Amino acid sequence: MRKYYIQAIIYYRHYDLWIKLARFYTELVLVMSNPSLSGKRLGRQALLFPLCLVLYEFSTYIGNDMIQPGMLAVVEQFNAGNEWVPTSMTAYMAGGMFLQWLLGPLSDRIGRRPVMLTGVVWFIVTCLATLLVHNIEQFIFLRFLQGVSLCFIGAVGYAAIQESFDEATCIKITALMANVALIAPLLGPLVGAAWVHVAPWEGMFVLFALLSVVAFGGLFRAMPETATRIGEKLSLGELGRDYALVLKNGRFLAGALATGFVSLPLLAWIAQSPVIIISGEQASSYEYGLLQVPIFGALIAGNLTLARLTSRRSVRSLIIMGGWPIVAGLVLAAAATVVSSHAYLWMTAGLSVYAFGIGVANAGLVRLTLFASDMSKGTVSAAMGMLQMLIFTVGIEVSKHMYLQGGNGLFSLFNLANGVLWLVAVVFFLKDKSVGSSNQPQ
Repeated sequence: MRKYYIQAIIYYRHYDLWIKLARFYTELVLVMSNPSLSGKRLGRQALLFPLCLVLYEFSTYIGNDMIQPGMLAVVEQFNAGNEWVPTSMTAYMAGGMFLQWLLGPLSDRIGRRPVMLTGVVWFIVTCLATLLVHNIEQFIFLRFLQGVSLCFIGAVGYAAIQESFDEATCIKITALMANVALIAPLLGPLVGAAWVHVAPWEGMFVLFALLSVVAFGGLFRAMPETATRIGEKLSLGELGRDYALVLKNGRFLAGALATGFVSLPLLAWIAQSPVIIISGEQASSYEYGLLQVPIFGALIAGNLTLARLTSRRSVRSLIIMGGWPIVAGLVLAAAATVVSSHAYLWMTAGLSVYAFGIGVANAGLVRLTLFASDMSKGTVSAAMGMLQMLIFTVGIEVSKHMYLQGGNGLFSLFNLANGVLWLVAVVFFLKDKSVGSSNQPQ
């Protein structure tokens, strides 16, 4: 009876997600088609571009979130230990940092379109290459190569989005697009846990490749060219000077670090939760999947709240509003697990509150950070992405060792420390009262 009850919950959640997805399509169509909402429109194919970009983003995200519960089957097949489970995500994040420094400036000079399309093809090829691996080391190396595909999303794809719309419209579109991308961590653990019971884990990578093929077709047809420095020569000296100018900007640096620190607890949970829930708490894979629903459901709810409030509240007030649940949720998770190491349900509750806060605060913070520097947005976005991926790559490995040394309590205290670092960086970022204080499009 319990089995059917769990399945009923899963089916209801899937139905609810499709309702949210339909709402996203409707709102995005309204944004694109209403001249009063956007000062700069991309034309008749404006809708297809962000939808296909987010499909590619979804493919790369689910390429991580769906395989994480399957990693227990991967390490078993390759006779490796459970310590390799979070390492898969570490390698993926490291790949996401590897070419950030080059792709943004390169797309400024040769165009966003060719660079973005190359990234999609790269992801397709590296996913299919996973079918040829014979040991855990080869698998982890390919995870690194697949992670390189993440570089193209922020440094190239989202740079084109940011350059195409005014501030208010861009924040709304970004928040709505994020909801589709967030279906990956919401459905990924559920589908991945079920997949390994009925099919080989290798088949997941064929699915990721097929989704990316569809995204490639749409981007090839509809992606606009927004780069402004096409034809300029790219030299390492000039590149170094550009990055030096960006990184000397204290407000940009604070914003970029803040976006990294605030997301790390969520990524650490994705990486470590199969070990925490299935191996540590002896829960079933279905129970593991269901525990992801409140966390990522709250993240989607936060993004929907942001989309509704963007036209009525300043970006600054939205960041501050999101800060309260971010800190409160991490405090709740840490307090509960320090008192009782097996209070994983309270930890899930705390992470859900925290995730709602991210949904409200993060899109506005990203927007303000990108425009904190006057440098071309490809370079700025790449610098921001590199700092974020560095935090993620190191942080996920540190969180793994925190869990191995001190269980859920030390793991949650590490997450809380990242929340405190976010708070310090945001206070510095917003110390100028004029930053983000206007709710008029820029």
